[in-house]
Amino acid sequence: MFTLAWPIVVTELLQVAYNLADTIWLGRYSAAAVGAMSLAFPLIFLLLSVGGGFTVAGSTLVAQYTGAGSDGDADFVAGQTLSFVTKLAVVLGALGFVATGPLLGLLPTDPETAREVVPLAADYMRVFFLGTPFLFGFFVFSALMRGYGDTRTPMLVMLLSVVLNVVLDPILIFGFTENPLFSMLGAEALQTSLFAETGFEGMGVEGAALATLVARAAATFVGVYVLFATALGPDLRLSYLSTDSDTVRKIVDIGVPSALEQSTSALAMITLTAMVVTFATPVVAAYGLGNRLISLVFLPAMGLGRATNTMVGQNLGAQKAERAERAVQLAASTGAGVMFCVAIVAYLFAEPIVSVFMATGTADAAETIRHSAEYLRIRTVEFAFIGVLQVVLGAYRGAGNTKTALGFSLMALWVGRVPTVAYLVFVAGWGPTGLWVGMALGNIVGAFGAVAWFLRGTWKESVVDDKPTGGTLAED
Repeated sequence: MFTLAWPIVVTELLQVAYNLADTIWLGRYSAAAVGAMSLAFPLIFLLLSVGGGFTVAGSTLVAQYTGAGSDGDADFVAGQTLSFVTKLAVVLGALGFVATGPLLGLLPTDPETAREVVPLAADYMRVFFLGTPFLFGFFVFSALMRGYGDTRTPMLVMLLSVVLNVVLDPILIFGFTENPLFSMLGAEALQTSLFAETGFEGMGVEGAALATLVARAAATFVGVYVLFATALGPDLRLSYLSTDSDTVRKIVDIGVPSALEQSTSALAMITLTAMVVTFATPVVAAYGLGNRLISLVFLPAMGLGRATNTMVGQNLGAQKAERAERAVQLAASTGAGVMFCVAIVAYLFAEPIVSVFMATGTADAAETIRHSAEYLRIRTVEFAFIGVLQVVLGAYRGAGNTKTALGFSLMALWVGRVPTVAYLVFVAGWGPTGLWVGMALGNIVGAFGAVAWFLRGTWKESVVDDKPTGGTLAED
């Protein structure tokens, strides 16, 4: 389990590095730019989550066929997943590009936010959606490799992509005029020379999106090469990309609940964002900054949850249900302990942590830091529960029981979080503090419900044939 989990944690840490790099450099650009990412992310996630659910299906099926000793079927399912999700990504990217304006128009905004933040969010989203197929390409590669039991190769590919993004971010955001990177490196003469030669003044938030697009494209090309041209992971062939209706139906059956789970999570984020944007820019920026920091501390739980997905899938495929259950129990206790330690650190050093990401020296920046520190401290209450919930949801997904995972995700978001935020902000009048408290409650409610259902033991069933098929799907 730990062999599987630690590369996943590192990979997800590198995933967050994308967002943190954008936040650090945009934080030096303006508070409005950070706020723009706060608005853009849940809307982007809404469309991307549809495809993300089907990568879960691919990972689950590959894991169970691998555990059952049917490598040929695992390879064929991997090819079908890659083909299906790629086609879906093209459609979703085009839809997102066209729908950017109408989506942002649905959000009720403070006048200051509407004037300063919304146009920047639209610029970011349009560029980002152009790279949707590349974003999905890496997600599919990573999920298929994880189902096969190889989590280190995606980690190395992600490292390459993040390094490229970190290099491109300050250049594409600031250009060569007032780029703080050159000042930090003491290379003002080089900065002057490059500007004289290129005249490039930077693209602001669009530059941050373009840097991500280029870096994702590089990761996808490497991932596709690994799947088709190396002995690592599933052995894909071009013939496996031709649509097989029975296999696609199985991917859809498992993937739709996961897609709904992620989509409803995105809808919850949009609903929460609609509440947040009724506040002034510093609160909006604090919400976005705080969420990015929470996504960072979320990584140990996510890593254990995805490792549990693979462990449960392969063990159920091999008809070892009791071993799968022991893995879940170990992962849940470990996740809770690790997240509790992270909570202590985050609570004690909240203000220094958030200050790293806001360095413009303005009054808005100081107010953003104050709100962000309060947000982070309040959210630490839920950290241990996040660890437990993610592991148990991973167990349900690994068993192919994605409807159950959907149910408890809905409980966490639409019972524990959204109504609480609405009540505390608009009825109880708690202001920004109501936002922070309501956000913390959701995972606590979800964890209690998911564990209670898990203890019933009804999840221990495989979604593939009990006996290895020897690659009959591929042959058919």
